Amino acid sequence: MASSKEEVEISRLMGFLQEWDNGTRAVRHRILNDFINTNQGKTGPELELQFAQGASLFLTRLTAWLRLTYMVGTCVTEQLQAIGVFLSATSGHRYLIEVLEVGGILTFLEILKLKQLQEDNKQEALKLLQIIASAGRKYKELICESYGVRNVAECLASSKLEKTQEQAQILLELLAQGNPKYQQQVYKGLIALLPCTSPKVQQLALQTLRTLQTLVKTVHPCIIESLLNILKTIHYEVQYEGIEFIKILMNYNVRKALLEGLVARLNPSMDDIKNRPKILDDEPTTILTESLPLFVQQAAAAKVMGILIQESAEIAEELLQLRVVHHLMIAMGNLDHADSQRQASLTLELIRTFPVVEENVRKAMGETLYELYMINPESMYLNMDSVQAAVLVGNKINIPGIEEVPE
Repeated sequence: MASSKEEVEISRLMGFLQEWDNGTRAVRHRILNDFINTNQGKTGPELELQFAQGASLFLTRLTAWLRLTYMVGTCVTEQLQAIGVFLSATSGHRYLIEVLEVGGILTFLEILKLKQLQEDNKQEALKLLQIIASAGRKYKELICESYGVRNVAECLASSKLEKTQEQAQILLELLAQGNPKYQQQVYKGLIALLPCTSPKVQQLALQTLRTLQTLVKTVHPCIIESLLNILKTIHYEVQYEGIEFIKILMNYNVRKALLEGLVARLNPSMDDIKNRPKILDDEPTTILTESLPLFVQQAAAAKVMGILIQESAEIAEELLQLRVVHHLMIAMGNLDHADSQRQASLTLELIRTFPVVEENVRKAMGETLYELYMINPESMYLNMDSVQAAVLVGNKINIPGIEEVPE
C-alpha cells in the first residue's frame, strides 16, 4: 500500500494534471511559465520526484497540445521550452524517446518552415533539435531522414535575426559531425547558401564549411564559382571567411581551377555593363555603381593571390604559368577603383622577386612608370594619369618558359 506521503504526492499530481486539462489558454500559459522557472536544469530523477513518478504524463500533454496549436502560434515558445526541460534533463533519455515516438522531430522541423511563426519559436525548435542531434548518430540520421538538412538550411537563409541564424548554423554543424551518411548532404546544403543576399548567412555558411572540410575530405566542384562570387562582397567579415576557405582549398583537387578563376577575375568581363539600357549612357555614376561588384572582386582576387604567394612559392610559380603578371598589371590600370590598383600593385611586388619577372615588368611599364612603381608600390596609383593606366591595361607580358601554360 502507498504511504500517506505518496498518496499526497499522487493527489497533488492529479490535481496539477486536472488543472492543465481544464485550464484556459491563460491558465496553461501560467502553468508553463511556472514549470519552466521551477524545473529548469533538473535531472530526470528529480523531475520524477517532482511529479510523483508521473512526469511523462505531463510531457505527453505538452507534446499533444503542441501538435494541436503550433500552427496558430499558441504559447509555442513556452511549450517548446517546457519540452526542453525534459529533453535536456540528465538521465532523462526516456523523455527523448517519448518525444520521438509522437513525431517530435517532424513537429520541430515543421515549426522552422512556418512563415507566420515568430523567430523565437524557431530558435527554441532549433535548440530542441540540437539536443536530439547531440544524443547520438542514429538521432542525427533520423533528423536528416526527415528532410532536416533542407529545412534547417532554409531556416538559416530566411531568418532575419542573427540569434536564429546562429542556432541553425550550430545544428547544421552537429548534423554533419559523426554522421558520415549525411555529411555530404550538409556540405552541399551549406554551399547552396553562399549565393544568399544576407552577409550574416554567407559568413556562417563559410565558417561551417571551413570546419567541415576536413571531415568531408573531398571538394564539390560547384563550390568554385560560389566562392569566387563571394569576393564581390563589400562586407569585410564575409570576405575574410571566403579568403580563409580558399587557403584551405589549396590543399585539394580544386586548386588549379581556383587559381585560374582568381586570375580571370583580375580582368573582369564588362559585357553586362556594355549591354545596359541606352538611357544610362549619360549616367557615369550609375555605370560605376553597376560595375562596383566586379571591381571589388578584382581587388579581392589580387589580395587573395598576394596572401597565397606569401605562403607558398609553389603557388607563386603556378600563378606565373597562368600569366598572373599580365593580369595584375591590367588591374593596376583600373582608374575607376583605387583598391584594385593598390592590391594588384602589392601582389605584383611580391611576385616581382623572380628576376625574369622584374625585367619584363620594367620593359612593359617603361622607365618613368617603373620608377614611380618602385618608389612606393602601395600608393603609385595616386600619381597615375590616364596614359600610364592605358599602358598597364594594354600590356602584352608573356614571359617565355614561365608564364606559358604547358600543353
